[in-house]
Amino acid sequence: MQTMISVVIPAYKNHNEFLKKLKNNLSYLNNCEIIIVNDNPEKSLKQELKPFKNIILLENKKNLGFSQTINHGVAKAKEEYVMLLNDDVVLHDESFLAAVKYFKKDPQLFAVSFSQKEKDGSIVGKNVVYWKNGLFFHQKADNLTFGDNGWAEGGACIIDKQKFQKLGGFDPIYSPFYWEDIDLCYRAKKAGYKILFDPNIMVEHHHESTIGKYFSKDYVKTIAFRNQFLFIWKNIRGVNLLSHFLFLPFNLVYYILKGEIAFVKGFFEAIRTSLRAKRSNLLE
Repeated sequence: MQTMISVVIPAYKNHNEFLKKLKNNLSYLNNCEIIIVNDNPEKSLKQELKPFKNIILLENKKNLGFSQTINHGVAKAKEEYVMLLNDDVVLHDESFLAAVKYFKKDPQLFAVSFSQKEKDGSIVGKNVVYWKNGLFFHQKADNLTFGDNGWAEGGACIIDKQKFQKLGGFDPIYSPFYWEDIDLCYRAKKAGYKILFDPNIMVEHHHESTIGKYFSKDYVKTIAFRNQFLFIWKNIRGVNLLSHFLFLPFNLVYYILKGEIAFVKGFFEAIRTSLRAKRSNLLE
């Protein structure tokens, strides 16, 4: 049966674990187009992937980060719908195929997000976003019922390829990771598209298991705060943007007193990143 699903999996350094999980996942990906994008230019995956049939391997010539790596894979996908799977996600069944019928029923549907089982057995995947004290926040929803979702997590979801490309894909300004999926889905909703959460599509995903191996906690926190600022400056307008800047001195002092120096570092990193992006656009 034609599934109309391409699968894009970004790979970065954690190759042994990635290959174990890939071997497991392939048993549930029959008839799917499978695209692996290796974002580690120091180590080719050609030899390791030789035993696996019908896999398309793309290898980045330099480390691009999550956004551009996914964009690269989606651009090569031939099918109408693309499943985005982090290299540390484990499938246990073919429940993801149910997502196709949702797309067929609703032409405004952009993405279907999955339930994800954490290492401690808790279930995540349904999220909410909200504005408070001049900042944009996200958190786990207080229920796991089927329906609208704050955003579709970029490591465990199915997207409509055409809409993804129409929106410009993930913004590389968030490189190397975090907030790119929130940004994309925020833009999708502004364009009139919908994001669904289906609790019956379940995968195993221990969040930050890869990032935590290769990046310090301080760096990860700083990048998360940096990207929170970048998201606001890029997407928020009007009264909310005004409140952001009015609350900014209070928030900087508040986080310093909390001992969250990464918040301040993230703020200055966001300024640097914004200036670099503007200079780059001027030169193009």
